[in-house]
Formats: sequence, C-alpha cells, structure tokens
Amino acid sequence: MEAIVQQLRDLQVGKVLVNEPLANHTTMKMGGPADLFIEPSSIENLEKTMKIIRENNVPWRAIGRGSNLLVSDAGIEGALIKLGKGLDHLEINESEIRVGAGYSLVSLSVQISKKGLAGLEFASGIPGSVGGSVYMNAGAHGSDMSEILEKAYVLFADGTLAWLSKEEMEFSYRTSILQKKRPGIVLEAIFQLTPGNREEIVAKMQSNKNYRKETQPYNLPCAGSIFRNPLPHYAGQLVQEAGLKGYSIGGAQISPMHGNFIVNTGNGKAADVLALIQYVKDTVFKQYGIMMETEVEIIGRK
Repeated sequence: MEAIVQQLRDLQVGKVLVNEPLANHTTMKMGGPADLFIEPSSIENLEKTMKIIRENNVPWRAIGRGSNLLVSDAGIEGALIKLGKGLDHLEINESEIRVGAGYSLVSLSVQISKKGLAGLEFASGIPGSVGGSVYMNAGAHGSDMSEILEKAYVLFADGTLAWLSKEEMEFSYRTSILQKKRPGIVLEAIFQLTPGNREEIVAKMQSNKNYRKETQPYNLPCAGSIFRNPLPHYAGQLVQEAGLKGYSIGGAQISPMHGNFIVNTGNGKAADVLALIQYVKDTVFKQYGIMMETEVEIIGRK
C-alpha cells in the first residue's frame, strides 16, 4: 500500500490519506478507517487515481457527502474515493445545467432557485451530493432525480467513461443501474429544468425546508431515511405504530421526531445502528408481517 500511496502523491491527484477515520466523512459521524482515503482534485485526477487502483487490484468504492451511508466500525478495506472539492463545478445554460458530482444538492437547489428555474425544489433539504443523489435516485415531496436528469457522465469499474441517458440509467424507487447491474461513479450530471416564477420557486423550497425541520431530526447526526417505504405503507408510520420511536441501543436512537430516522446521540457505533435496524425489522415483521428493507447503504468490513 505504501508504494500506491507514494504513486498517488507523486502524481498530485489530490488529498491522499492513510487510515482516515470515516466518522469524519459521514453524516452519521461514525465509521472506522479507510485503508486509503483519496479526494481527487479533478475528473482528470480521478481517472489517474482509478488507473493506479486497477493496476494494483485495490478494492475501492466512492462516496459523496457521506449521507445515506453507514460505515462499519471496522472500516473499509482498500481505497475510499471521496468526490468533493474539484468535482463541484456548475455551468448554467438557460434552463439546462451541468454540474459536478461533488456539488452539494442543497446548495445547488438554492443557486438554481435564484435563477428562477423550477424542478429542484424537492431537493432543498436532501443533505447529499449531486453524484450520490443521481446514483440512488434520491427524492422527496413526490419528485426525484429521474424527473430532471437528462444524462449522467459515469466512470465504470473497468476505467471506461460514458454518458448515460435517463433511460439508460434505469431508474426506479431509490435505485439506478449503477448500484448493482452496472457499477459505476457519477462524475457529472446534466439536468433539464423549467423556467418559472422566482418568488414561487423560493417559497416552495422554503416550505419544503420548513417541513423537514419540523418533522426530521437534522439537529443530530443521522443518515437520512433508514428504511425504504414498503408501499402502500410508510416506514416511519410503521415504526411509530409499533411503538418504537425513541427506542435506543447504545448510542443509537430511533428519533422521537420521525420513526424512519436513527440518530447518533453521542458516541454511537455502527454496531448500535445495525442492532437497532434488526430490532425494527424483527418487531415490524412480528406485528404486521411486513419485511422492512434498508434504504441506507451499509458498507465496510464485517
């Protein structure tokens, strides 16, 4: 690993760290270290990074802002690539925007609203990055990324690069082709928005933001929604009806505000969260016969 680290540093691909705690890079504020942590400073440097990783058969995965993610206490084997600064560019061409994977989705929705462009209002409270949000088809308030995406620029595991259209992304509820069928990293996205009334757009965004503040526990470290909605049921409602709101294991607690959020109350461990997830699954299944599936992505050593 030392030789790989030196190669990457010699190429000046960006930030290169060894045994970096991932609690520093996830919204849950928990998770063990990555053997190798890389934050490329550009798309070109990401390509250089991936070339070295492939040549040395290093296992890898990518993250954005670390939301919707639970990293095990034992950390990550191989390389963890963070898409952040250097992949946070933004170009606005009338109602079409081209944006880097590292751009904050909340910041993007604010910037776009000021231009009087509609379509991103739903994203005003989603604490992720553009790349991660496209990857998992993030959504809220009756809309999601598939509604506005025109195409995504993707780096695949074999090093090839390609633009995938919305149809080729094979979006469905909180999923895309990139998760299992054809694994890859979103580097850029092109969104098609709609010109609208600036005041109305800002007002709708503020309404969405206020709703999240009133109903969701973003004052404590959390990963967003833990479970997928087993439609026609809603995960948070099932957890509440099962009497589990406020239930704790170690430093992890089901939020008293919303049943589909688990918060880190202080020094919570990933093991606490995993135990709480299993407890919810067992309880809801026992009471309602409904199998709960996680929306949060769980990664790292077992």
